[in-house]
Order: sequence, then structure tokens, then C-alpha cells
Amino acid sequence: MKVDRIDHFVLTVHDINATCDFYSRILGMEVVTFNNERKALQFGQQKLNLHQVGQEFELKALSPTPGSADFCLITDIPLKQVINHIKSSGWEIGDVPLKRTGALGWIESIYLRDPDGNLIEISNYLT
Repeated sequence: MKVDRIDHFVLTVHDINATCDFYSRILGMEVVTFNNERKALQFGQQKLNLHQVGQEFELKALSPTPGSADFCLITDIPLKQVINHIKSSGWEIGDVPLKRTGALGWIESIYLRDPDGNLIEISNYLT
């Protein structure tokens, strides 16, 4: 067996509306509704499914907890523009881009937290 890519993962959140606002307004993800009631955040060929804490759908993680995620998102938009966009939206970000190692090589990253405190790394691959 060989895994090809991530299709989706689940974020357990305190407030689905606040989460949808953040990820759509700040990060440009599309809010989608599926199964007539569930919310997800679509981007590229992936999505983040959302579970309201205390009202999670089955099957779920053993201990679903808001604010426990830490993940990296890749963008082709230069980080200076990303920083300006995030700051103009009134959201806090880390001070400076940092050099890190991504799945395919070196990346430059900035960090911010969503409304639940999840750590989001936004990165550009270095050429």
C-alpha cells in the first residue's frame, strides 16, 4: 500500500461560524455545506471538515479537542503579500518569516493562530 495525498482532515472547533469566517476571510478557503448540515473548508484538492465540540459526528478522534492542531499550508503568493493581507484583516501573525523544511524541500514560513488557537503555518517553497 502507498498513500498518495491528504483528502481531508477534521478540526474540532468551539464556533463553526467563527471558524468559517476566519478561514474564508483570512485564508481564502471556500465554505461548503455537505450532507445537508455539515460544514467544511475547501481549498485546492483538500478540505477541512468541521466538528462542533460536544456535537462531533461519528466516527471521530478518540479525544477531539479544539486548538490541538498544528499544520502547514502552502501558497504561491509571496509571504510579504500574505503578511500584508493578514495584518490588514486585523489578525495577529508571527514577527518574521522563518526557514523550515517542508515535505518537498526548504520553505519560508509565517505563523498565526485560528480562533481556537490551532497553529497555522503558511509557507512558500524556496527555489
